[in-house]
Amino acid sequence: MTVLQAVSFKQISRILELTDQLGLNREWVEIPLTPEAPGVVRKLPNGKLEIVVDAVQPFEQWLAALEPQIKQVTGA
Repeated sequence: MTVLQAVSFKQISRILELTDQLGLNREWVEIPLTPEAPGVVRKLPNGKLEIVVDAVQPFEQWLAALEPQIKQVTGA
């Protein structure tokens, strides 16, 4: 099993492409560079959306399941 150590610029770009498609302002999206297990999508106290990449799940698989999680948290 491969554990992701850091989120790459390319991976961040892919996540931001998705949030752009959902009409979310990039200023209100935070993507920490350190992945966690499990990854999480949550609203922060300041109102921003935090997207933490999963450290264990393959990135493409995780990204494919990200949109419904964002919609659930944002109420979109």
